[in-house]
Amino acid sequence: MNLKKMTLNINGADRMFICDPEKDTLASVLRRLGLTGTKVGCGTGVCGACSVILDGKVVRSCTRKISRIEEYSSVMTIEGIGTALHPHPLQYAWVNLGAVQCGFCVPGFIVSAYQLLQENPDPTREEVRDWFQKHRNVCRCTGYKQIVDAVMEAAAIMRGEKTFEDITYDWSKDIEEGFYGKPLVRPNAMAKACGVCDYGDDIELKMPAETLHAVLVMPMKTNHAKILNIDFSEAEKMPGVVKVITAKDLEGANKLMAYQFSPRTVEFEQTHKLLQDEKIVRWGDPVAMVVADTKDHAREAAGKVKVELEQLPEYMSYLEAVKPDAQRIHASFDNIYSTQPVLKGDYDNVANMIDNAEYTVEGSFYSSREPHMSIEGDTVQAYYDEDGKLCVHCKTMTLYFDRDDMAEAIGIPVEDLRVIENPTGGSFGWAMNAASYALAGAATKVTGMPVALSMTYAEFMAFSGKRSPAFFNARLACDENGKILAGEFDSGLDNGAYPEMGDDKLTKILRFMFFPYYVPNVVGLARSAVTNHNFGVPYRGYGAPQAYTCGEALIDMMAEKMGMDPFEFRYKNIARPGDTNLNQRNFLQYPMEEMMDTLKPIYDEAVKRAKEEDTPEIRKGVGIAWGGYNVGLGGVDEATVAIELVGDGKFRKYDTWQDQGQGGDAGSLVCTLEALRPYFPEVTPDDVKVIQTDSKYCPNTGESAGSRSHFANGKASIVAAKNLADAMRKEDGTYRTYDEMIAEGIPTRYDGHWVAADEWDYFDFLDPNDGSGEPTYAYTYALYLAEVSVETATGKTTVDKMTCVDWVGKVGNIQSVNGQAFGGMSHSIGFALSENYEDVRKDTNMLRAGVPYIKDIPDDMTAIHLDGYDERGPFGSSGASEAFQSSDHVAVINAINNACGVRIYDLPASPEKVKAGIDAIARGEEPSKPGKYFLGSDMYEELEKLKANPLSWD
Repeated sequence: MNLKKMTLNINGADRMFICDPEKDTLASVLRRLGLTGTKVGCGTGVCGACSVILDGKVVRSCTRKISRIEEYSSVMTIEGIGTALHPHPLQYAWVNLGAVQCGFCVPGFIVSAYQLLQENPDPTREEVRDWFQKHRNVCRCTGYKQIVDAVMEAAAIMRGEKTFEDITYDWSKDIEEGFYGKPLVRPNAMAKACGVCDYGDDIELKMPAETLHAVLVMPMKTNHAKILNIDFSEAEKMPGVVKVITAKDLEGANKLMAYQFSPRTVEFEQTHKLLQDEKIVRWGDPVAMVVADTKDHAREAAGKVKVELEQLPEYMSYLEAVKPDAQRIHASFDNIYSTQPVLKGDYDNVANMIDNAEYTVEGSFYSSREPHMSIEGDTVQAYYDEDGKLCVHCKTMTLYFDRDDMAEAIGIPVEDLRVIENPTGGSFGWAMNAASYALAGAATKVTGMPVALSMTYAEFMAFSGKRSPAFFNARLACDENGKILAGEFDSGLDNGAYPEMGDDKLTKILRFMFFPYYVPNVVGLARSAVTNHNFGVPYRGYGAPQAYTCGEALIDMMAEKMGMDPFEFRYKNIARPGDTNLNQRNFLQYPMEEMMDTLKPIYDEAVKRAKEEDTPEIRKGVGIAWGGYNVGLGGVDEATVAIELVGDGKFRKYDTWQDQGQGGDAGSLVCTLEALRPYFPEVTPDDVKVIQTDSKYCPNTGESAGSRSHFANGKASIVAAKNLADAMRKEDGTYRTYDEMIAEGIPTRYDGHWVAADEWDYFDFLDPNDGSGEPTYAYTYALYLAEVSVETATGKTTVDKMTCVDWVGKVGNIQSVNGQAFGGMSHSIGFALSENYEDVRKDTNMLRAGVPYIKDIPDDMTAIHLDGYDERGPFGSSGASEAFQSSDHVAVINAINNACGVRIYDLPASPEKVKAGIDAIARGEEPSKPGKYFLGSDMYEELEKLKANPLSWD
């Protein structure tokens, strides 16, 4: 190896270093020098997280080899722009305008924006967007709107037109009123904006020198094969290799997730192994893990492991896996492993009603396999801590749930395992799966040494789960007045290689099909199957977007067939008080009319604008869609937090509100402030320190999923605050000081435990025979309006504007809720138009998998939060997250149809699909649509079998 001494002027100072100029990139050198504000996401120059300024130009440093850089060149990184004590206006604006969410992309954006403002001190919003598009800066959290806001405000400050105070929320004015609903800054935002927040790969760089490095052996050759032999003899002899770990080293453990959520689910074995030893069941299944003294040595040795395979049939979709001649993917259960019906009203007569109705529409739809594409991939660290516990740092969003799963997979008692969530660069759901966390822990158990496990982005894309695709056959009928009579649907959920959570996910289809309309008569069947594609994991919306893909398209098709305005048709059929949902229960809230009334003038103006701007070359269209989602886990939900008095007027809050970028720290802070306010009205944000997601210190507040965190944490915080106040209260009604508590031997830390079933008794799981039930304690509602332009020459669709009217109860932190709204809309636009993980060989990075860049997302996005109050919720709040990525993608699809007459039945709506439809219409033909899907059996025959075999939860 021939090395070179080199000097660069970095952030104004000459820095000498030694490097391999042909191997080292500018990013790797900067990070080795301790400048870890330069983040590496994709590693292929398509995400911009690694942006730095090189000789006055923004470059993506992860692909810039040192050999291409002249000595003494000038480099500026985020650390040279400002510090937490002396932030640059860009950093200050990012923090105070809600442009920091997960924060992983933030240093790259701020560095990029810094150079923009050097060249153009007074840019327009469109010039800002053009700049970020040119430099490929990707944000997966915000929807970009707040980022442009931050640049514009920072530019005004730099020009002397505004001051820091002009963009600062002064909470001192609200001490008496309280801070609920106000734009409190996230406690960790400034660290992220200054590049000093350490994410997983940053922590790895700062671990002790003896730390080992693990690389997975993932034979990316096939999707389904029998493993004949794994030969790692050559790998063991490679430099620096400590151990090649295989399934034999994890004997008695090595398996994840065998939870079953329905009596209609077959008893399946634990098929998700950490390391496969018998079969490859999906692309990228790991068969071994090489642990070595350096990452490079581990990677080189991993390439020397030889895996002999015998090819087996590959079933890459639900439709292939359920064919009559398809072989079982897992020997112990059929490929279709779970079914659940929903039956409402005169369900035995639904088919006849639809056949004889005045108006009937039908269609078959495909909701695609959406990749999460968090900019930070998967990175895990493990070691034995000061108490002798095996400690794993990871991106968990379900800390205690994952801890239980990990302990079983590693093969240790759960009490010997400590789990900590690192600062996390987004996940949007995939981080609920504990496979990589358990692998790192297993490596430490086997070697007895600290271990860091990380992946290339291509490995991460193959390894991590995706949104489960779903196929639908469905019909809808209404009478001559436009009132819905009956609905019928048959669905097949593709849960990929492993069955885990697929039976839970399919219940969401049964709950959110035709939500929130009143449909008096319904027959539906949801089925879940395993395939050889990437396994299904949670993704914001968790089953509901699949249902809306079908349901909201049928609603639009019915309005079109009747010649009725789609807004009017929806208004006529939304549920009113007393109307029941598909599960034969009342809606917990009925804000639907108010929401539609709020959107109506905006809709009318959009329709008028589309007609005025429509041309033969650029067709303009408007689409709407109803959405929403449940809040929480229902009667089984519970949460615990702790509040501790640590000084007079000072508190610490402990919980596991896992922050994936949604603002768990800000949410916990505002819930704590509001819970303490009845007893200590003078408490301020500076008086509360939030300590989160370390199982050594923090009680189990539950998962950051199901839109439940604010609701459950808030409820538990109320209890904890009361318990602490009761302990502090003297007989005369005043409160003891901290010193008095200590002197009297009274504990200063108190748990607050909340159990949903203790507060309400109406919960019931969905009945396995007819789908009736109410397994939740709150809902959120969202109504979307999308305005699009379609280029007739190319079929390319651009979303010009998107509006959301939502009901989330009382808003707790306005910046966090807006962040969820705009971020959810941006994901949904990508889901509608470009995002897909279908080709496992091609879709290896964000660009190839269709991530939307800033010019793919409209700058004109509006979220209108109705002034609601959920009497069930803490402080009047319901929940906020998943409603914002429920049906907005269908608003885009409906708008395309409105613009050019092309109905897209299978996502995404690529330019090729839209163009093919436009061309068919030009030829006087009907645009093509899929025929009825074969989903494993005739739905009515399957329902008869289920009726003959009634089951109960008992």
